Amino acid sequence: MSNKQPIGFIDSGVGGLTVVKEALRQLPNENILYLGDTARCPYGPRPAEQVIEFTWQMTRFLIDQGIKLLVIACNTATAVALEEIKAQVDIPVIGVIQPGARAALKASQTGKVGVIGTLGTVKSMSYEKELKEKSPTVSVTSLACPKFVPIVESNQFLSPVAKKVVAETLVPLHNKYLDTLILGCTHYPLLRPIIQNVMGKKVTMIDSGAETVNDLSTLLDYFDLNNYDLNDNKICKFYTTGSPKMFQEIADEWLDIRDLIVEHISLDD
Repeated sequence: MSNKQPIGFIDSGVGGLTVVKEALRQLPNENILYLGDTARCPYGPRPAEQVIEFTWQMTRFLIDQGIKLLVIACNTATAVALEEIKAQVDIPVIGVIQPGARAALKASQTGKVGVIGTLGTVKSMSYEKELKEKSPTVSVTSLACPKFVPIVESNQFLSPVAKKVVAETLVPLHNKYLDTLILGCTHYPLLRPIIQNVMGKKVTMIDSGAETVNDLSTLLDYFDLNNYDLNDNKICKFYTTGSPKMFQEIADEWLDIRDLIVEHISLDD
């Protein structure tokens, strides 16, 4: 395996771009391949078996492209498919839940942690299990926010509609005295300013995707996979099962990179 091989990122749609953004900042020499299954997004309401199937399809596609490490940049897919995929592929694989839980416990002063995520992530109780395993006394309040992902995927995350939906959705978290809130879906950081405004300045936001890149950096060191070649022609390529135009509009705005290479692919067997 060559250290110049790319790191692969998979997500149900554009949400994993929040992870890529942090990876570009922390790991500027690394080549990156990203696959967003926007045609079948969101994954949250889907049965676990279907999410596992879709995650395997994305994994196999990027492995065929020659990636050296895989980041499952989707909380729903991490919750149901991470362990199975880790056990069956011969490259390192990392998800987003464990890093997010660890960061939340480190940030919380009161032990009252909130988790917002998709229906699938919340139903799996993956964050609660991870948090309780590390700190049995922590109080966890979880809330599914199924309307958030469609807002981001339709490029409305800065709109008045987004503000209204976020405010209405987060009402159940009022008076829970949370001091830390895990953004348990990689789409949610695009709504972060609105979420922060609704929750208040005293609540610390934990971006699971950004925290994952810290672990990714550690894995690269551990497996001696860092790309140190500063003269390498950097690869940063994006695949989508949906509209390349819509994907590119969101990616351009979020990553602030022009002339992104976005290619449409089909994953149907």
